[in-house]
Amino acid sequence: MRSTLLVIQVVSAMLLMMVILFQNRGTGAGVALGSDFGGSYYAKRGFEKTLYYASIVLGVSFIVLAVVNTLLFQPS
Repeated sequence: MRSTLLVIQVVSAMLLMMVILFQNRGTGAGVALGSDFGGSYYAKRGFEKTLYYASIVLGVSFIVLAVVNTLLFQPS
């Protein structure tokens, strides 16, 4: 069971890296930090929205799997 959980965690980590790398790279530091000086706001649509939600789901699943692995298989 431990090896199955570890494989699922590794796969989720790899998918998370792929999803993050596919996201838009053209944002400046101001936009990345949340400040909007230029007044240019746009809604995420289509594939970009799907990648955004996939990164959230994969990130949460990775953290949950890490906690489960730690709690279930602690060295005695």
